[in-house]
Amino acid sequence: MKAADGLARRARWRLVEIVFWLVAFAALFAPAGKHLLLNEVAILALFALSLDLILGYAGIVSLGHAAFFGAGAYAAGIFCKLVMPDPLAGLAVAIAAGGVLGFATSFLVLRGSDLTRLMVTLAVALVLHEVANALPQWTGGADGLQGMTVGPLLGRFEFDLYGRTAYAYSLVTLFVLFLLARIIVHSPFGLSLMATRRNALRASALGVPVHRRLIAIYTLAAAYAGAAGALLAQTTGYVSLEVLEFQRSADVLLALIIGGVGWLYGGIAGAIAFKILQDVLSTSSPQFWMLWMGIFLVALALVGRERLAAAVRGLVARVVRS
Repeated sequence: MKAADGLARRARWRLVEIVFWLVAFAALFAPAGKHLLLNEVAILALFALSLDLILGYAGIVSLGHAAFFGAGAYAAGIFCKLVMPDPLAGLAVAIAAGGVLGFATSFLVLRGSDLTRLMVTLAVALVLHEVANALPQWTGGADGLQGMTVGPLLGRFEFDLYGRTAYAYSLVTLFVLFLLARIIVHSPFGLSLMATRRNALRASALGVPVHRRLIAIYTLAAAYAGAAGALLAQTTGYVSLEVLEFQRSADVLLALIIGGVGWLYGGIAGAIAFKILQDVLSTSSPQFWMLWMGIFLVALALVGRERLAAAVRGLVARVVRS
């Protein structure tokens, strides 16, 4: 009973969570021109959430998470071009593609030490990149997959140039998958994952089927990443080899580090901070924005996330009082 009560308390919604999601949906009414950036934030947030499921909750390190993102993007793009343009059907296909790829590669990734996993995940992404480049009749190769014409959402809402429909679509998808992830991590399954992350041998001794748990969460995280890739493909109408490059894996890892691993809002918070920083720095200093981003990450590592957040709160409080 005590364990059940503890799970119930952890799963209870807090006021700050409700306010956050209300603000996110209220952003649908933001001025025109802001929704394109908000759509990018929602997609990166879902991608970071998928990485947090394996890194923050299962302790599986990955440098090639873009493999599943790219698989979902290409699956949705090819399905749209050759089968039917319905975005929801394409999203389902992308989720299935990411999940199947994740399940197939999980038996390789879960072997060996963390260093082995890093190399295997990176190798999977590199192999997929070369496969996509070698099949131009399907993927478009270096020119990218072109000719996508995504149909209206629910048969009514066209994807406009301002990105309002795209943001609504990505936000609702993020919210639904976030709810599912929240249920999972606050369940006995989630507790067994965290026990495995802390000490796999002890968890196995207590009767936890460690290998099966890791395969399940790795498959789920890959499906989430596939969904994020589909959202990018459908809302931009274009897929290129860039979705499978190492930079994509590095960006999502940076976003998760900024927000914090091991809590579901870490990926979302990191995506918001990363995209805002990227937008502001690339606008103010187009040539050196990566330099300033690097300085920020070094400061985050040296000062610490908690101290930096406290300093920002103090600065805001002084500005408000003045």
